[in-house]
Amino acid sequence: MIHGNGPLLSIDVGDRTTTEEDIDDVLQSFIGGRGVGTKLAHDRIPFDADPLGPANRLVFATGPLQTSQMSFTGRMNCTGLSPLTDGLLSSNAGGFMSRPFADTGYGAVEITGASDELVGLHVRDDGVTFESVPDLEEAETDEVIDYIEDEHDLGMEHTAIIGPAGENEVRFASIITSESRAFGRGGLGAVLGSKNIKFLTFDGDSRPEIELEDDVVDAVHQEAATSDSPMKDAGTVSVSSYANAVQAVPTKYFEELSYDGMESIGSSAVIDHKYKKGTCSSCAFACKLPTKDEESGLTTEGPEWETVMAFGSNALVDDFVEIMKANQRCDELGLDTISCGDTVSAYLAANDEFGNVDLIHELVDKIAYREEEGDLLAEGIDRAHEELGVENWTMKGMEFAAHDGRTLNGQGLSFATSNRGADHMYAEVYNYEYPLVAPNEAMEKEGVAGKSEKIIELENLNALKDSGVLCKFSFSNMSEERYEALFQADYDQLMDVGSRIVEMERHFHNKRGKDRADDEALPYDLEGLSAELSNYYDLRGWNDDGTVPDETVGGTSAAGD
Repeated sequence: MIHGNGPLLSIDVGDRTTTEEDIDDVLQSFIGGRGVGTKLAHDRIPFDADPLGPANRLVFATGPLQTSQMSFTGRMNCTGLSPLTDGLLSSNAGGFMSRPFADTGYGAVEITGASDELVGLHVRDDGVTFESVPDLEEAETDEVIDYIEDEHDLGMEHTAIIGPAGENEVRFASIITSESRAFGRGGLGAVLGSKNIKFLTFDGDSRPEIELEDDVVDAVHQEAATSDSPMKDAGTVSVSSYANAVQAVPTKYFEELSYDGMESIGSSAVIDHKYKKGTCSSCAFACKLPTKDEESGLTTEGPEWETVMAFGSNALVDDFVEIMKANQRCDELGLDTISCGDTVSAYLAANDEFGNVDLIHELVDKIAYREEEGDLLAEGIDRAHEELGVENWTMKGMEFAAHDGRTLNGQGLSFATSNRGADHMYAEVYNYEYPLVAPNEAMEKEGVAGKSEKIIELENLNALKDSGVLCKFSFSNMSEERYEALFQADYDQLMDVGSRIVEMERHFHNKRGKDRADDEALPYDLEGLSAELSNYYDLRGWNDDGTVPDETVGGTSAAGD
């Protein structure tokens, strides 16, 4: 089985020391990316750690595929204890940083401790430089990109940056890379902020050599280039009309399931405003969305479908340019667009201000700087809903993505089982319920009975992809045989890797007091949920209370006990 190479670089920003450690056994067992990040975080973060305290750790890691030029591999992973969900969480970002990171030669880079002043970290194959950057306090991400380019001659593809939101420990602050791509969900930008780290750069000339099957790499690249997928025109927003038609679009702060104004903000609006092709590193699929408003000159990357939902239908905004503006500000301030848009929509619901775009833009800035009502909203819906007087539309502390589980019941079940909570990318069951797959693979939207087996397969497969690291949008180009050829291992062995990753995440959460009750806390009823959760636990070999038997978690240490 192919896997990443290189030592673990641990950086303690409190005492400004670095150490290197051999992690070949971890890489061999968990491939790279999310697998390696989860193993290291599980064993090295105390189970009772404060997400915003110095004992929390962030682990950046690529996988073996980032040493190639194959399509769908321009991504990398970041893992840590989430200040939003209070659980172990991995976030995945595209763009161009994965190759400069691989060039450092490290299998993973771990950040721990906390600095007593604002710093930037320069990680190279010949060491780490700590740079005091007080003048960048509360600087927006574009300003930091300019600074790094001017002072260090490194382009945006080398950077991981937090905006004011991260410094102010907004619980859904993101880490921005490649100017507009984000480690978005879960608030890992706030973790960097708590450590007083404004940015990291990665560079070097030590990319490991990992032999991949040339015919598989060439076939995937060719299929990506020649694909006629609608995502090449409208990205993830290409699902908008169909999702709206089947009533799976959260609208008016989750009060409704379709939006009358969708034509103005959906795929046709994206196509009208897209002005060039966009992609991630080395990818011929080119599904990204550089958009421009000719009248104002505003340009942004996206918005993607989840952002259109959060700042569009959920806020009752039918002006695509206004959604572009919100998307752009989130990138500049370092905010997850889904959590931010949903939280703003909660405020609009509480104050009967749906559709007020001036207020929306004002709130986005106030959240990032924790000013006035923005200080409450920066805590996220789970912590703010009672004071706002609205329903708690979160799962395990995370705000909901689109693909509504009240219509797509398997997706609703997967929101319940997901260790990340309301994250649509954890299993992506919606693909099978719309359906966006071949008819023989589709499943009925209604009901949850018997869907656990497919959800487990998809959770394990996505954990594998996040360890490779392989873009989720590659699914139409892959088969069991192709995974075996690409990863050079038996498919069942690969699924076992994914299963062990999911199990480690769950075990960490169990040690923090999370169990079946958290899985059952959906904000809507799903008939048969309790019975199917028992089936899910049984299929995974877990206890019926949603906990993992300690003895089944391979390689755990006593670090958190």
